[in-house]
Amino acid sequence: MAEHRTTIHLPSIGSLLRHAGRPLLESTLIPLGLFWLLFTQLGFDAGLVGALGWSALAVGRRLVLRRRLPAILIISTLLLIIRTVVGLCTGSAFLYFLQPTVQNFVFALALLVTIGFDRPLLAKLADDFCVFPEAVTGNRGIKRFFRRVSLLWALVFVVNGVTTLTVLATRTVGDYLMVSTAGSYSVVALGIGLSLWWFHRSLAGEGLRLRIGAPAAI
Repeated sequence: MAEHRTTIHLPSIGSLLRHAGRPLLESTLIPLGLFWLLFTQLGFDAGLVGALGWSALAVGRRLVLRRRLPAILIISTLLLIIRTVVGLCTGSAFLYFLQPTVQNFVFALALLVTIGFDRPLLAKLADDFCVFPEAVTGNRGIKRFFRRVSLLWALVFVVNGVTTLTVLATRTVGDYLMVSTAGSYSVVALGIGLSLWWFHRSLAGEGLRLRIGAPAAI
């Protein structure tokens, strides 16, 4: 007897990449790039203000246009406000970059604490990168997957935290930015690959199958 599966169609690849890339650019890559550019050209304080200014602009634009605020943008902006205040008050690049390093451990703890929720923190963050239909997010097996994969991502954040803390304590700001960008994203990419494989297995176990693009017209 053929195995019955429910096919759920997602938007096109281009649409998925735009949806996933926008919050990543807004919350992480552009503020980091602005900080480095202004830091090297105008100094530490200019880098701080430039990075925070971009994040404030991104939040303000969405509020004015009445668009949904991604959870990752809200979290990163609040944390950036704290980092900027500390950086401006102390003038210490070490303390400014120590905070996002410590935040890796905070995120790991938050993932572990919310594992028992109906929708853990990781599931809400996943909405920023790909909006799944209710048939997926409401499935008990998929909810169980997000609880379990939260353990994997807690480990990813701990590894990132230990690595960047070591580099921050022993190398220059330039070395730190290189490692925190290239090194951290390499670990994150590995985590994404494992998560997608695990997600695919979980979907198959629940009789669900995802297809990219709209269903063909009959």
